[in-house]
Amino acid sequence: MNYADILKSEIYRFIQSDEHLGRHVILLGLAGSYSYGTNNPQSDIDVRGVTLNRKSDLIGLTSFEQYVDTQTDTVIYSFMKMITLLLSCNPNTIELLGLNPEHYLYLHPLGRELVDNAHLFLSQRAIHSFGGYADAQLRRLQNALARDSYPQREKEQHIFNSVKNAMYDFRKRYEPFENGAIRIYTDKAVNPDFDTEIFVDTTLTHYPLRDYKNIWNEMNNIVKDYDKLGKRNRKKDDNHLNKHAMHLIRLFMMAIDILEKGEIRTYRGEEQQLLLQIRGGGFQRGDGTFRDEFYELLSDYEKKLDYAANNTALPAEPDMKQVQEYVMSVNEKVVRDEI
Repeated sequence: MNYADILKSEIYRFIQSDEHLGRHVILLGLAGSYSYGTNNPQSDIDVRGVTLNRKSDLIGLTSFEQYVDTQTDTVIYSFMKMITLLLSCNPNTIELLGLNPEHYLYLHPLGRELVDNAHLFLSQRAIHSFGGYADAQLRRLQNALARDSYPQREKEQHIFNSVKNAMYDFRKRYEPFENGAIRIYTDKAVNPDFDTEIFVDTTLTHYPLRDYKNIWNEMNNIVKDYDKLGKRNRKKDDNHLNKHAMHLIRLFMMAIDILEKGEIRTYRGEEQQLLLQIRGGGFQRGDGTFRDEFYELLSDYEKKLDYAANNTALPAEPDMKQVQEYVMSVNEKVVRDEI
């Protein structure tokens, strides 16, 4: 199938007619299940793309971030918005730079240049961005199931991972503190109802009270949210549950590739059968909960990601000088009317 033919459909006319799109579009590609290789007959076609900011956005008074068409589930980001998302290793956008060739619906030379410069955006930020998205998928699963039977030790580990991801952002939003000043870890439980539990060591001096209060509140809210999950019984249909479970594992796969190989590999050909097995309910019990094998698989991927994070050759942060030079070279063409 030539996927690019879908753009000829009348429902995609907005790509040519909207003033922010048309000749400004530099990249369009498949997103979602078709780009991962996990689509089934019920899967919708999702499109994501990038469009250049116009001259008036760059040196005038207009502004534009993204175009959303709900009928076709299409999102087209402005070039500058896309750069911001890529710098944070946002999973929903970084995957657009690692599609199979046949999954690109349109590639302007500047779109090809963006794909070729994917390495500029790969950094250890992926540890926390992908970890955060994976955590969100896990929460969806837990929130949908009555998790009374969920092993306490595993639950505690996932709470720990959530707090650890939150701590990465604390340094950006609150007064910085030295490594180890706030240390969290799991150990043998003091609580007689637990096998293991999370502990914290805190050594702070001359630290703003309000910042400390906010940090503590955020940690507290994560723990409270997880404690509430086991008391809910919001039943989602099996298709959605299995789709969440599949995406959870897929996120780990992509993150490990980025950290170990410096590659963005959106299409999961080698793991396709495993992902389709998860999506098809192969790890689900008759009562809708997931078998122990799924959580063992999840634990294995968590360990692989942890190892990859601790041994990656990627820089801690992107090289902002290189990124800026690239962005300026593109925007200069727009300002000079060379596009």
